[in-house]
Amino acid sequence: MNVTGKSLLNPRNLYSYSSISPSLFVHHSSSPKLSQSSSSTSTHNLICYNHFWNTHLKKSKHFTSLKRSSTMASSFLPENARVPPVIQLPTPPITKFKIALCQLLVTADKKRNIDHAKKAIEDAAHKGAKLVVLPEIWNSPYSNDSFPVYAEDIDAGGDASPSTAMLSEVAGALKITIVGGSIPERCGDRLYNTCCVFGSEGNLLAKHRKIHLFDIDIPGKITFKESQTLTAGETPTVVDTDVGRIGIGICYDIRFQELAMLYGARGAHLLCYPGAFNMTTGPLHWELLQRARAVDNQGEKVSGGGGDEVYMVDVELYVATCSPARDAGAGYVAWGHSTLVGPFGEILAKAEQEEEMIIAEIDYSSIELRRTNLPLEKQRRGDLYQLIDVQRLKA
Repeated sequence: MNVTGKSLLNPRNLYSYSSISPSLFVHHSSSPKLSQSSSSTSTHNLICYNHFWNTHLKKSKHFTSLKRSSTMASSFLPENARVPPVIQLPTPPITKFKIALCQLLVTADKKRNIDHAKKAIEDAAHKGAKLVVLPEIWNSPYSNDSFPVYAEDIDAGGDASPSTAMLSEVAGALKITIVGGSIPERCGDRLYNTCCVFGSEGNLLAKHRKIHLFDIDIPGKITFKESQTLTAGETPTVVDTDVGRIGIGICYDIRFQELAMLYGARGAHLLCYPGAFNMTTGPLHWELLQRARAVDNQGEKVSGGGGDEVYMVDVELYVATCSPARDAGAGYVAWGHSTLVGPFGEILAKAEQEEEMIIAEIDYSSIELRRTNLPLEKQRRGDLYQLIDVQRLKA
């Protein structure tokens, strides 16, 4: 191996200095003593190494800059910015697959809504979709008056929850994963806005109750308060499926980047948000928030291997949203525009406002391809702020 001082001073080689043996520098000496005993040679090599270090490396502006940058980054305590440490991004069971976003027109006829959703899911599967996502509140009109009337006892199942019974049946029959939008759920004397995720065996994998309730008041535009009838959920939801690890949110949940960052820190590949933004906030924020959530997680620090071994990866992820179709005559008019966003914040597929199904491809290998050269994982200021996953911390 021919190692020269010139090549070592190249900034690309600065990261390897600590692994360079002093014996490499013996080739730079013309001393006849190089063939002497190993003890003598080792001493001579060390002298050559120290000489090269003092006369070249320590004076290199690249080394000085690297040392200063490394010391500064270390003092920022980036490893403390996530508590507990980030979970290693898991290897997904499948790298590439088709996702279907079913933007459905919702009516006051519950049975029709269920049958219509079933047909849409079957059509999506026949077109090759391995993951199907439904809209928020797809079995009921979106209103506080309707929630108690259309609510189902999901835990009881069967006739007590015809919507989820259908989802379970069709997921098992078609061997697909379904993120079942959301429906009003009744549990005791409480109502929730709930998303159920079903696996390819028809089994209920997860149940997410909307964490952030939609309570807004924009004078002259829109006023809505879900809290008049609904109870907020208390548990973030990350679920392992046949198509990867998915973080679930519902509509207003998308506004809270802390939840998306928490999902990223838990190793999610994809975030799914069934949502029904309105005609006021939809044009302004719907696409903006989806793209933002896709890039919230750049440069996470991931623990891996054994002991205290730590390595860095970027865990940008996909974001999929599914809205009801727009019905201008409804009491609540949805914006529509169901969307799939890639890990770099790019729009991969988007519906318009009418009822339609969009099918697009998710390729998790693009997460690797889309990693940037922004070393965010080393630049976080753990000395100034932290994202704390309270649930994991208490476990």
